[in-house]
Amino acid sequence: MSRDRAIDLAMDELESGRLLALLKRRISYRTESRDPERKGALEDYLREDLSLSLERQGFTCEVMRHPDATGPFLIAERREDPSLPTVLMYGHGDVVGGLEGQWDCDGSPWQLVERDGRLFGRGIVDNKGQHTINLAALQAVALARGKLGFNVVCLIEMGEEVGSPGLREFCRDNVARLRADALIASDGPRVSEARPTIYLGARGARTFYLSVKARDGTHHSGNWGGLLSDPAIQLVHALGTISSPTGQILIPQWVPERLSESVRAALAGCEVDGGPDGPEIDPNWGERGLTAAEQVYGWCSFDILSLGAGNPSAPMSAVPDAAEACCQLRYVVDIDEELILPTLRRHLDRHGFSMVRIREKLDGRFPATRLDTGDAWVRWAARSLEGTTGKKPAILPNVGGSLPNDIMAELTGGRTIWIPHSYPGACNHGANENMPVSVLNEGLRIMTGLFWDLGEKSEQQSLPRNPDLTAA
Repeated sequence: MSRDRAIDLAMDELESGRLLALLKRRISYRTESRDPERKGALEDYLREDLSLSLERQGFTCEVMRHPDATGPFLIAERREDPSLPTVLMYGHGDVVGGLEGQWDCDGSPWQLVERDGRLFGRGIVDNKGQHTINLAALQAVALARGKLGFNVVCLIEMGEEVGSPGLREFCRDNVARLRADALIASDGPRVSEARPTIYLGARGARTFYLSVKARDGTHHSGNWGGLLSDPAIQLVHALGTISSPTGQILIPQWVPERLSESVRAALAGCEVDGGPDGPEIDPNWGERGLTAAEQVYGWCSFDILSLGAGNPSAPMSAVPDAAEACCQLRYVVDIDEELILPTLRRHLDRHGFSMVRIREKLDGRFPATRLDTGDAWVRWAARSLEGTTGKKPAILPNVGGSLPNDIMAELTGGRTIWIPHSYPGACNHGANENMPVSVLNEGLRIMTGLFWDLGEKSEQQSLPRNPDLTAA
């Protein structure tokens, strides 16, 4: 059997309708992890669907719980030979709320529908569709070769959309089973619909509240305006010291000293394209002198996620008693995350805003991670993708969003390779979440070719191993 034969088998799963039927069934599970009434669906997705499917592929599966987690975990293992490379695959089966009634054409988020060359359904890109593609590619390689030629450990969690509570603790408790030479997984978007993409980590995120509490109760603005401090005014001016009117971060410790040459080289020629349904980029926003790709993949950004004082829906003629903003810093590996909030405290005090309180949002913290673009596993993956598609893939130092990639890096000695099967216009947290059929098609071919290559002895010789795994 050959590489081309493996890809043909994978494409037959798609063209025969079997893969779409599988996706349809997985989308139908209402695995909304923020809804306590859906706890049964989270368990059912792993036990009734994924476990049974993977066991037919020769995996040993175990659904497990952890006291710190809101949802269950699945560990699926297919170990062919301890001397062979071991790959960790990750995905999540939980989704955000379905937003019933808001989808086009009266569509249901729980029913997979193909329309205008796109597949619509909650979870089709985030993340059920993406890990389904990868597992289908594994199956095609095993059928074509009679074996994979490497070992696989698959970890699926059911709490990613609520901040992955308990994931770190679960992985540490099961490190002997989850340790691998590299992570190969899929989440997040490509840089554009048409360009295959590899990213090597994730920007970090720190989410926090800034608030001013002036007094208890509001007071008539005609009688007390000009005599009482207005917490909304104080907060707005404090926020103005953090960012310029055009989005430049004004706290030096929150941005890199400079964009490194390796990051510039990796992002050269990379364009951020949300497609026809994506928002138009504001050319005068953000750090001066950076391309759009450098801004979102190589730099840091600060945003005010919410801002409130008084009653916005029914304003009263009263000086408010309090004001609050929920803020977020997305940051790259150059930033010391332990200094982010202490630096903010000193900055506000220095500007006369000691009345502003800082409170961290406990489920809004992700460390930044990044694998070196010159790593041998990265070069190998890029060759494989180009060999399958004839296209040079975009290689991003990290994705713009945040993922629990730091946990995966601990298990793999830092080697984390993400190959997304989504695109910027996927609407993955809104109504009309969708995956282009072209991305599904190409993603299936890419992953089948990649897993075939990984099983080749000649390819394995160039790939360094995780010393923690070989020592174990």
